[in-house]
Amino acid sequence: MTKSRSLSDIILNVYIGFFFLYLFAPLLVMSLAAFNAYDYPSVTQWKGWTLKWFGELANDDRILKGIANSIIVALGVIVLSLPLGLAGAFVLTRLEGRYNNLLYALLVSPLLMPGIILGISTLIFWGRFNVPGGLLLTIIAQSSFIASYSMLMFMARLQRQDRVLEEAALDLGASNFMVFRRITIPFLMPTIITAAVIAFLQSIENYNTTVFAIGGDWTLVTEIGSRFRFGLSPVINVIGVIFVIFTVIAASLYVLQKEKERQRKLATA
Repeated sequence: MTKSRSLSDIILNVYIGFFFLYLFAPLLVMSLAAFNAYDYPSVTQWKGWTLKWFGELANDDRILKGIANSIIVALGVIVLSLPLGLAGAFVLTRLEGRYNNLLYALLVSPLLMPGIILGISTLIFWGRFNVPGGLLLTIIAQSSFIASYSMLMFMARLQRQDRVLEEAALDLGASNFMVFRRITIPFLMPTIITAAVIAFLQSIENYNTTVFAIGGDWTLVTEIGSRFRFGLSPVINVIGVIFVIFTVIAASLYVLQKEKERQRKLATA
């Protein structure tokens, strides 16, 4: 029994080791290439350690403008997709109709549609209303499917809500708006934060839809895509390193905040 358990532990540890190697090996290779003096992203052709690519990034106006545009679009997507997703979740969870299944299929269908189709259709439809390609149209195009992600997350949260508090507040004379602001929104706040993060990340990395809706502007991913024709420099790896650092910092702060909340609850219990 002991030998069998030790063998199982060894197999499990080896599997976990390969799993983390599979996850982090590409990040390690990408990070090393950012410090390689070679003119192209590589770790096999090592020319020595350097920080010059960080300076190249600081002087690359198009990349910096692309990062700024990506952040603007991502924030706009959050502002647009979260209310749309919440509205769809309320309709499907609070209103019981015979066509709910059909409505659900329609609201989820953008997730199943290729991004190229969404980008082209958005460009054609809004072009008839003289809305040119650009950051605004990109926000609209991306929100058309990211709102569906938000809706699914809000639906999962609302289906677990005990509506007794809402009904009691209404019986005591509270308005629907007050119930929504004081009871529903606090209950949904964890999902709101999660949906905002997911929407931001989905927007930042989206290429297929963005490339058709962006027009004469550009985001980080469309600029990187356009440079593939001429060959990428390790500046792209520097961007990846910076994103990884910010992600680790944000995750660490989140874990620390959760730990502080847990300690506070234990202290008051």
